[in-house]
Amino acid sequence: MTSIAFIGVGHMGGGMALNLARAGHEVRAFDLAHAALERVVAGGCRRAGSAAEAVRGADAVVTMLPAGRHVAEVYRSTVFDEALQAAVLIDCSTIDIATAKSVAAEAERRGFAMVDAPVSGGTAAADAGTLTFMVGGTADGFARARLILDKMGRAVIHAGEAGAGQAAKLCNNMALAIGMIGTCEAFNLAQRLGLDPQTFFDISSKASGQNWSMTSYCPIPGPVPAAPSNRDYEGGFATTLMLKDLKLALEAAQGSDASVPLGAASEALYQMFAGLGGAGKDFSAIMKMIDGSWTAPVR
Repeated sequence: MTSIAFIGVGHMGGGMALNLARAGHEVRAFDLAHAALERVVAGGCRRAGSAAEAVRGADAVVTMLPAGRHVAEVYRSTVFDEALQAAVLIDCSTIDIATAKSVAAEAERRGFAMVDAPVSGGTAAADAGTLTFMVGGTADGFARARLILDKMGRAVIHAGEAGAGQAAKLCNNMALAIGMIGTCEAFNLAQRLGLDPQTFFDISSKASGQNWSMTSYCPIPGPVPAAPSNRDYEGGFATTLMLKDLKLALEAAQGSDASVPLGAASEALYQMFAGLGGAGKDFSAIMKMIDGSWTAPVR
């Protein structure tokens, strides 16, 4: 039985940690949020009183944290000092590429195998164990990390050297944001032209306009029952998280002199939607801003 330290068991990390516990691993969980920790302890994980307590003696360390500064702090103040030299270090957070490379380089200097392994799929996939992992690191690090990641996802793909996982995630989510806005605009135009939304879905989902945002995550209620649009856009992938990823993508684009006009336009639109009170809603709720039906929540 592999002993795994899991630091950060919130909306995404919680489901991931529970799947590792269900797979028979000893999972020592730590999170600053009491409710998040209670959830995974109830599901079979062991409670750790601190990040250091979780890491000591573990065969693997998995982190799922909000931003690059949190990742750098946890690894440099705790993980590198407390982890077994033989432990594999797996950061599943979505962070800036520069921090991912910097932390990985320090891990290598200290003799650790480390990968960056951000995820795609949202909370439903985290709970179901069907995430996609985009992994950056050495071939050996990837092979070792895959033994853990396979228990939490259905696709584990080696993207390249350290930082490549983050690069793949940011590019993927920029494409997702652009695709969602285009899908919302198409549905809005279809309705303004007198087309029934379900009829338009039936046509476009089988024609050249078909895309993931339409067929798997449809932004209008009805056609895809599991989509957040059927739950008043609750759950799923929050607008604030999409906005975070877009900002990271634009930062990466600026650093690499890449032209991303649609990425920049998408970031501006999601920033506007967040400012109108949509930050906590699923990112597909931007449909309501586009069609003019959005009403900011009363505070």
